[in-house]
Amino acid sequence: MKAEVITLEKGAAGEIELDDAIFGLEPRADILHRVVRWQRARAQAGTHKVKTRSETSYSSKKIYRQKGTGGARHGDRNAPIFRKGGVYKGPVPRSHAHDLPKKVRKLGLKHALSAKVAKGELVVLDAATLAEPKTGALARAIAALGWRRALVIDGAEVDANFDRAARNIPGLDVLPGQGANVYDILRRDTLVVTRAGIEALEARLK
Repeated sequence: MKAEVITLEKGAAGEIELDDAIFGLEPRADILHRVVRWQRARAQAGTHKVKTRSETSYSSKKIYRQKGTGGARHGDRNAPIFRKGGVYKGPVPRSHAHDLPKKVRKLGLKHALSAKVAKGELVVLDAATLAEPKTGALARAIAALGWRRALVIDGAEVDANFDRAARNIPGLDVLPGQGANVYDILRRDTLVVTRAGIEALEARLK
């Protein structure tokens, strides 16, 4: 399939051929869901922690005698049934990551790219470069193009001036081709890929 290429100044810059095996698939929600869950699980810190009955600060002395009180038998105040006692089988620091086959991960990225094409949310940019790292100039260009929540994917390396200018613009993310991922692609309204980015993605996914 062919796609039009534009410049940052909203001018035409010819056309580019997109690989149907990457950009022309029928998006499958189940594959996208699996890959996003895998990504978010790996990103989860897993630092949640509660105190067990051996870690709370009460005395370990038996609170009253075993028999003759008419009440239930108890040991110390650290038991989970008491207020401020330890928690039984609470969360402990751990990794939430789980395995996902590489083929499924690669397929998920293809389906994410195809989903953007199907919705008409893919824009091919000639080059994401700036002569100077001026945030104001880039913000005006993006406003003229109508990009509100956009992800820009470049080639092997991102232009330093463009990257620096984009840092202070809300809703604009910039990634190299190797950093392209399903979650970041789907969470933005517009996917902007440079010519170099198209080449990098096709080389990575073939």
